[in-house]
Amino acid sequence: MDTGLTLTSDMLLVLGLVGFTMLMFLFERIRADVVALIVLVILGLTGLIPPEEIFGGFSGNAVISIIATSILGAGLERTGALNRLATWLLRRSNGNEQRLLVMTSFFAGLNSSFMQNPSVMTMYMPVASRIASRARLTMQRLLLPIAAAIVMGGALTMVGNSPLILLNDLLISANNSLPSGLATIEPLRMFAPLPIGVALLLVSLLYFRLYGDKKLVAEETHSTDGVMPGRIESYFAKTYGIEGDVFELTVTTESPLVGMTVREVEGVHGAPLLLALKTGNDTRLSPPGDIRIWVGSILGVMGPRQQVTDFAQNQFLSLSSRLRHLGDLFNPSRAGISEAVIPPTSSFIGKTSRQLRLRQQAGISLLAINRDKQVIRDDVRNTSMRAGDMLVFHSIWQDLARAAKSRDFVVVTDYPKGEQRPHKFKIAMAIFAITILIALTSKLSVPLTLMTGVACMLLTGVLRMDEAYAAISWKTVFMMACLIPLGWAMDSSGTAAWITGHTIEQLPDGMPIWGLQIAIALLTTAVSLAISHVGATIVMVPFAVNLAIATGGSPTSFALIVALSASNNLITSSNPVISMITGPADYQPRQLLRVSGPLMLIYIIVIVTMINLLTWIGARAS
Repeated sequence: MDTGLTLTSDMLLVLGLVGFTMLMFLFERIRADVVALIVLVILGLTGLIPPEEIFGGFSGNAVISIIATSILGAGLERTGALNRLATWLLRRSNGNEQRLLVMTSFFAGLNSSFMQNPSVMTMYMPVASRIASRARLTMQRLLLPIAAAIVMGGALTMVGNSPLILLNDLLISANNSLPSGLATIEPLRMFAPLPIGVALLLVSLLYFRLYGDKKLVAEETHSTDGVMPGRIESYFAKTYGIEGDVFELTVTTESPLVGMTVREVEGVHGAPLLLALKTGNDTRLSPPGDIRIWVGSILGVMGPRQQVTDFAQNQFLSLSSRLRHLGDLFNPSRAGISEAVIPPTSSFIGKTSRQLRLRQQAGISLLAINRDKQVIRDDVRNTSMRAGDMLVFHSIWQDLARAAKSRDFVVVTDYPKGEQRPHKFKIAMAIFAITILIALTSKLSVPLTLMTGVACMLLTGVLRMDEAYAAISWKTVFMMACLIPLGWAMDSSGTAAWITGHTIEQLPDGMPIWGLQIAIALLTTAVSLAISHVGATIVMVPFAVNLAIATGGSPTSFALIVALSASNNLITSSNPVISMITGPADYQPRQLLRVSGPLMLIYIIVIVTMINLLTWIGARAS
């Protein structure tokens, strides 16, 4: 390393662009994607990057991989895979809070190994809400452990988070400025960081099991209502008395319900809410009141377990708490309870639910009416509606969206607007599994493998093309594609080498390699707290590679430490995962620092230790 490298005008320009990028990201005077575009344009106009290469970032493997993982995640979300997982987790935990916390965090970490971290967090928000409402846990205790596991699990593969996806492109670029005679840096394979990711995920689970959860309980705010906005079930139970789980009741030959209509069954003493009916091949949510019930019919009912059990015994019905026949119908991603207000211009005013034929015409069950703070549940279908009434519905979300277009009522509950396809669940999971198996073989490049999975999801109808476009975070893609050439300029202009040379001059003599690695990890973490993890990776990888070459370390190891450390942010909103949970869980900055700060230090120790251990094992094996 030539520590006497002269500072050129090109280096000064690159340093200025790096400083400009960091300041703009830190103070947010200009949008991050606009900043990235400005940097890209200046790099092109000044000739720091040749015109034919300036837009190469848009076709890079990193950008294609991010697009593909976003679409694959959307395909799984459309089939309700995560809602099925929430139900399974609740059943497997058997009411044990600690087991539920560990299991939920573990599976979130696994999911993040093949999907972008923000996408996984987006999918787990409703899962956490449902678990919180069913297990009586606060969102504060759930969301931070889940977010930490997602960050740690992103290190399981090279497509788990943006810094790792970027890393191979930056390593390939670094080869262009290597000193002559030095071996070419090889790109990392799909599962190269797997042992590190496993160690990080286990450490995160143990940390919250032994220390973090107790700290969260101690730090928990008193505004319980404010930190659990997703507790829809408990809200409806408190406000309307609508509570309990969903069960299947099969009508036997001895049942007195045989031959009765749905309306008559609902009038039977002690009857729970009748929400669905399956007779033969006909399955309906919100069945019309004049449909008759026969032997073998399956009723989907909702109520407290004891009430449903008593009703089943009295009416000679076979009870099942597992939704074997109506599971897809009651999938929370497809159907649920909502609230709607009657506006003064509504044609519903003065009419009853029976007159409006809500079940027959719209597929909507009216469960209750909130009028002047009085809840009406008895004979609700024969109650005339008034302006200002708050109606409680149970319906398929698509049916609700169609009915709401009439503007006869205004839905005030947030619900999935897009079409859900639980019947495509097995197809989506099969495509996902095959995609991962192909990636394991390393026969195809990672971006091509992932895009093959995307093509299969589109061809099989798991997703539509417009939905695939909507699933992509174009802001992230655009920002990354525009900033990648800045990393190239750091190498090609000699800026990274100049910074490295002057850094080495300031280091104490005989500083061990592991000491340099810890210093690099701490510096990268500090940079990522101020700017995005993508920006930190692009700025720090060229520097780390040059530092490794100058000190006799492994360029790949140093670069990997940077990529992993760039995601080591569990306390500021520059990490998109943390920014997503601070509002719903009402986390305060000081609270995040006290709970997550120690884990961030442990994170650095783990990655440096594991990388050196893997390097030592590799050297022994060779």
